[in-house]
Amino acid sequence: MIKILKWVVSVILGILLLVIVFGFWNVRDRHSGYEVDLNIKGADVPGTLKIGFAAVAFTPEVVDTWTDSDNNFRFSEKDGDSYQDNNNNGKFDAWWIAGFSNQKPANGVHDDVWARVVVIDDGETRLAITSLDAIGFRHDDVVDIRNMIPAEAGIDYAIVSSTHTHESFDLIGIWGETPFKNGVNKEHLLYVKNQTVSAIVQATENLRPAKLSFAEDLTGADDLLMDTRDPQVMDNGIRLMHAIDAETDSTLGVLAAWANHAETIWADNLYISSDFPHYVREYIENGVYNGDSLVKEGLGGTVVYINGAIGGLMTTRGSQPLVDPFIDTTYTEGSFDKAKAQGQRLAMLALNALDNPDTIIEKASLSLQAKTIALPLDNSMFRLAATLGILDFGMTGWFKVRSELAAFTLGPASFLSVPGEIYPEIINGGIEAPDGQDYDIEPIETPGLRELMPGKYRFVIGLSNDEIGYIIPKSQWDAEAPYTYADKNGPYGEENSAGPETAPIIYKGLTEMLTELKNK
Repeated sequence: MIKILKWVVSVILGILLLVIVFGFWNVRDRHSGYEVDLNIKGADVPGTLKIGFAAVAFTPEVVDTWTDSDNNFRFSEKDGDSYQDNNNNGKFDAWWIAGFSNQKPANGVHDDVWARVVVIDDGETRLAITSLDAIGFRHDDVVDIRNMIPAEAGIDYAIVSSTHTHESFDLIGIWGETPFKNGVNKEHLLYVKNQTVSAIVQATENLRPAKLSFAEDLTGADDLLMDTRDPQVMDNGIRLMHAIDAETDSTLGVLAAWANHAETIWADNLYISSDFPHYVREYIENGVYNGDSLVKEGLGGTVVYINGAIGGLMTTRGSQPLVDPFIDTTYTEGSFDKAKAQGQRLAMLALNALDNPDTIIEKASLSLQAKTIALPLDNSMFRLAATLGILDFGMTGWFKVRSELAAFTLGPASFLSVPGEIYPEIINGGIEAPDGQDYDIEPIETPGLRELMPGKYRFVIGLSNDEIGYIIPKSQWDAEAPYTYADKNGPYGEENSAGPETAPIIYKGLTEMLTELKNK
């Protein structure tokens, strides 16, 4: 009996040890010692700019398809769903769509998903800005990309952001077959990294002497999104940087910034897509058409779409009315037609703004600040998911994760690089301290960061170099009842945030960078 008891205890201890080792392995630091600390002062005498653009697709091939027997857009064999083993390998090779829910394998591809890059070179500093058609991209994967960029590309700093499309495949991990299965195809993740590096290299090879025009439309897109959480603060302005070949006067490309969840197609979709950013880019490049009739000529070149302050959350709900610009239709359900109409309207606003740009510059210098930060991972579900290997969170300390902030100026423009979905009130002001808050404090993250940014044109690059979730003003943090604004169920953002200290840490870091940039 004692021998059996000892054996049972030994097995239990062995299993426990394996679980502990497994957990520690999953949260190990993937890039031990990695740190960014850049302080680049632009030249006192601005030089000639060189700008290069590139776009490289990383769309997967959807081979195995499936039959949704109960029409709930979620795959479950026990509910009668079945898959077609089109490559005859005896298993379901699923591409899990990231966004809305688990169990959503793609049934095909509607439009390509891309790594789109603009490289800016002022003669002293070379900066790459990349936008991926992904719901998000973790910082450890960004570091992998940086380490893969060949030295001869001459990149001093690389930003890798995400459009936050909810219709692309999972590159984070939490949208797999079940909540306990990582949804990332590791082989294709490496392919995404390789394609991103290829796009960065191509953009450097495409560098041309350029002049820049800047324009913005701060009100025209007001009705194309909504704020689903009080206080009602949005970041609905469209901001544009148009790069023009200084020798041929042709368009090299456009950097277009707007802040909205790329989920207009909504939840009942089984086709990989970049959502409305696909249409925005297509129409700015190739023109806006009403049927076969050209309504507005495109600019050519390559459009890089970047998302902004989308916390709160900024969205175009499936039920939100959206008026088609050309036909007598108002869309009240998510669909590709709705996303197309949204893209047409945004592209028209952008093209009209760029018809008469506010500013044109032929010389400029880059000043850049970038710094590694450590964020406490207070979210218990994130901790569990990381320990189980569902979320790929490498830890630098006891449930602390490495992330990164950056800020830079280019002529009359300034840019903030923010590693997640920041609430617009942190950017534009309007933070409140409502009754029911979990912390009895006044707003901390004030004034709004855009007020502190130098220059006339103030861009925010959200989900940049990381996706840490929602960045919520601490005075509005509300995970416990009674809830703010008489909400019966509590707000959504806290479930997908690293924790209440995230916003104060990020705000402090960015204000320090902006102060440094203003003093240069």
